[in-house]
Amino acid sequence: MRSPERIDRIRNALRERQWDLVVCALPMNVLLLSGYWPVIGTGLAIASAEGQISLLVPEDEEDLAKRGWADKIRTFKPGSLDKIVTVAEVIRVPLRELAKSFSAKPVRVGFETQETSEPASYAAMHLYGETMRQLCEDAFNLAALTSADAVLADLRTHKTEFEIGRIRMACEIAERAFQHGFGQIRAGTTELEAAAAFREPLSTSLANFAELGRADGFAWCMSGANSAFASGAYARSRTKQIESGDLVLVHCNSYADGYWTDITRTYSLRKMDERQKRMHDAVFAAREAALAAIHPGAMAAGVDKAARDVLEARGFGLEFKHSTGHGVGFSAISAHARPRLHPKSEDTLEAGMVFNVEPAIYINGYGGIRHCDMVAVTEAGVELLTPFQCRADELTIDG
Repeated sequence: MRSPERIDRIRNALRERQWDLVVCALPMNVLLLSGYWPVIGTGLAIASAEGQISLLVPEDEEDLAKRGWADKIRTFKPGSLDKIVTVAEVIRVPLRELAKSFSAKPVRVGFETQETSEPASYAAMHLYGETMRQLCEDAFNLAALTSADAVLADLRTHKTEFEIGRIRMACEIAERAFQHGFGQIRAGTTELEAAAAFREPLSTSLANFAELGRADGFAWCMSGANSAFASGAYARSRTKQIESGDLVLVHCNSYADGYWTDITRTYSLRKMDERQKRMHDAVFAAREAALAAIHPGAMAAGVDKAARDVLEARGFGLEFKHSTGHGVGFSAISAHARPRLHPKSEDTLEAGMVFNVEPAIYINGYGGIRHCDMVAVTEAGVELLTPFQCRADELTIDG
């Protein structure tokens, strides 16, 4: 599988800066460069200004690495019974040899240096940290090392058609989970049980997508007064039983071969009362205003303002406690992933950007409603990637 569009973008980015190579270890950046999403974080990717992509991966991930578009894949054995060694010690020599395979001795090399938000690819992840600089100094002797973080962030911000296609699949996986889980919610069900019902189709979805190597995700449920806690940085399902009349907020992050979603739906367990209906109508009016504001050339802050103005006009301005959205795809939940739909954002929307739109109302002690969609900016405007459960009747559960 080749991705000429992505390879061309990488090559052009390096040539513009007169870099010879860029070296990455964070799984989302390895995925960006090579189409291979490392499982435990020990794989490395190297891209050259000539368009050559090379990988250094653990032996047991070679089959996954072959699903990408690397020109050269070298494997290493992470450990043995002969002695105890670190991953950095194991890969030092093969990385040095891989560096010699490029046509010219590199003079300028970019690598990762800054803090970031990395979606979890496994239960535990290896991070090289400062060792990356040491490895690059050893492998690319006398080359000038420079931070590649801004370049990589820009490359991640603008998705290729292939990458948007994988994100669409991840959205389809989430849709299956939402449709299944919706039918399992009833009075007396705990938040933990409801979350498990939404989670199960994510973990079994791979059987429905032959072109994928890995697919899964996470789901959380927060009901009643707990749904107001969804304004925080993370969701948490609790032992609380869902009651008739509750607002039931379900948040999901699904992935397809390392490309992520960020989706939320809020259900009403019985027909909405007057207060809930006012909240629901306000959130959906804000959603429509935000979607209408999305097009190439629009300011991300303008999209946030479009949603925020609606909620303020309807008396819920103070209850909208976070930004309207952020970049999604290579990251799952990162408020700093561009474009940032934030009141102070200076980002401009461009075709190929993928992000979430999540207007919300959170009333402490009562409950919250958030409707979070995935969208892609197109030359014509906006593509809604999550066109399911978007009407009041689709979000109402008889209870």
